[in-house]
Amino acid sequence: MISKLRREVCDLHAELIRWGLVTWTSGNVSARVPGADLLVIKPSGVSYDDLTPEAMVVCDLDGKLVEGDRSPSSDTAAHAYVYRHMPHVGGVVHTHSPYATAWAARGEPIPCSITAMADEFGGDIPVGPFALIGSDAIGRGIVETLTGHPSPAVLMLQHGPFTIGATAKAAVKAAVMCEDVARTMHFARQLGAVERLPDQAVASLHDRYQNVYGQPQGGQRSTT
Repeated sequence: MISKLRREVCDLHAELIRWGLVTWTSGNVSARVPGADLLVIKPSGVSYDDLTPEAMVVCDLDGKLVEGDRSPSSDTAAHAYVYRHMPHVGGVVHTHSPYATAWAARGEPIPCSITAMADEFGGDIPVGPFALIGSDAIGRGIVETLTGHPSPAVLMLQHGPFTIGATAKAAVKAAVMCEDVARTMHFARQLGAVERLPDQAVASLHDRYQNVYGQPQGGQRSTT
């Protein structure tokens, strides 16, 4: 399982580049190891060109290195905190994608004014508190902000977006969609005032997308 997750997490980092969500060595993807208090995450400060499955490191849910010969990402403590306190989360992603980070710099939630936002996020993308990197403070802010909120994305104040998902792939998808709607809403704001969708419409769209949209899989609908 760990070998499989190392490859998956490595491959998902390539998706961050593909969608223009990261620069240089910034950003990270992690995955919870099912049935174990462990996570797989990118090593710190390693070029995306040099990432291999073997380079991925394994940590416990206190953020301590368990397997690997490189230092874990500097965001590991934040990821670990999320896994400890949100047992339904199987993947966490952090990027500095430019449009979402611009909203984070302003400390302004992205308003749910288009149907794609209602589908994926179930409302506004919220802003989490400012916290310094290197401890679990960012993780605490993520958990506090997203607990009870339908959004899988949070804009950490003056830092950037973090996303969560049932799997690492789902968390990457949320990161891609977060940047997409951040860009769209930025463009819309340049044209004038933008009204938020009515709450009833947001709830209906979110329910349809999460529970009806897609192809049946084992008796249940896909949400992608």
